[in-house]
Amino acid sequence: MSSVSTNTVNPVLRVAPATPAEAAAYFRASLVFHADVSDVAAALSAGGDPGFVVLDSRSTEAWDQGHIPGAVHLPTALIPEQAEQLLDKAVPVVTYCWGPGCNGATRSALALAELGYQVKEMLGGFEYWAREGFAYETWEGKQTRDADPLTAPVDAENCGC
Repeated sequence: MSSVSTNTVNPVLRVAPATPAEAAAYFRASLVFHADVSDVAAALSAGGDPGFVVLDSRSTEAWDQGHIPGAVHLPTALIPEQAEQLLDKAVPVVTYCWGPGCNGATRSALALAELGYQVKEMLGGFEYWAREGFAYETWEGKQTRDADPLTAPVDAENCGC
């Protein structure tokens, strides 16, 4: 027979949740710094100028393997010397790298912000772009994959969130 001690602290509540006002400020700030794959795809597919440029901060080999159509390719290490030739400081930049296990987009966003660019990081990176079934380009041309049902609804245009 198992018994649960009433003295055990719930691991979720070991650190108390923030107040609603603190939580609202934190989550509002998060949205200032991040965009998700679905929102970026929707803005790019709406036609016309989306109001931002997408920047792929990965290596040439990674770029050739697959990248978002229309993205600017600028590896993180080259940002200090090439950003001003490729990007307009008046246009916000959305950075991406491989995926959630990679901080390359964060490092490239930092480098751009330090140069005076408005910047957001695309959560999920190229991995989730492809996993959600959005078209991408490789050195061989345009490609798509079926949406992964663990990342995107199979029978709906978007997740509704």
